[in-house]
Amino acid sequence: MTKLNGKVAFITGATSGIGKATAIDFINNGASVIITGRFQDTLTTTLQELGRQAKGFVSDAGKMDDLLQLTKKTLAISPHIDILYVNAGFGKYAPIETIDENHFDEQFDVLVKGTLFTVQQLLPLMKAGGSIVLNTSIVTEIGMPHAAVYSAAKAAVQSFVKTFAAELAAKQIRINAVSPGPIVTNYFDRSNLTAAQYQGMTDYVLPQVPLARFGQPQEVAKVVTFLASDEASFIHGTEVFVDGGFPRIKGN
Repeated sequence: MTKLNGKVAFITGATSGIGKATAIDFINNGASVIITGRFQDTLTTTLQELGRQAKGFVSDAGKMDDLLQLTKKTLAISPHIDILYVNAGFGKYAPIETIDENHFDEQFDVLVKGTLFTVQQLLPLMKAGGSIVLNTSIVTEIGMPHAAVYSAAKAAVQSFVKTFAAELAAKQIRINAVSPGPIVTNYFDRSNLTAAQYQGMTDYVLPQVPLARFGQPQEVAKVVTFLASDEASFIHGTEVFVDGGFPRIKGN
């Protein structure tokens, strides 16, 4: 018996990384998926890989015009959705002295405004028993240098989990968050880190992970699948960490 048999799931930013791994896991667990991506070529390739259980359209979580089209474009595919996974996002880094308005706006547009209005626009398509999963980040639990804006944006998403939960309980729609730690994805492709800076961050983080490795996207996807399923029917307004213990647990 599969966890999501017959469910319709919507995943933003699902053409790579955790989003794509989650789409695969949702399908393997019996769901059909609607995905978004920023570019038509990568969206087309991903839909071909996912097969007949997947459909999707181009949408940029940082553009209000695209966000306001979510309901219409989704209805052209399905009259309702059972699961919403708001995954689209990225992080950029800068010391306090060099942060500018564009650095701030770019991340808050995608992570904060994108999350808020994605939920707002797709909520009318969800019925009682539905499940929403947001992406937070382990970065909110630590003081990471050069991550002031990224961490603040993710802290806003973390706050949404609690406030949305208070409103959605009456609708019998659950909302939770998954908080990935160091995961092997193409996350840094959209960041502003050089290869040397990325390696430096990896060298800094890895020794602090008690499990002594980075996680895989599939390991996060399985947690999202659980939170989206009826197996998590009494979990609401909480955040699940998938981080190998970093940085909350001290290794030997």
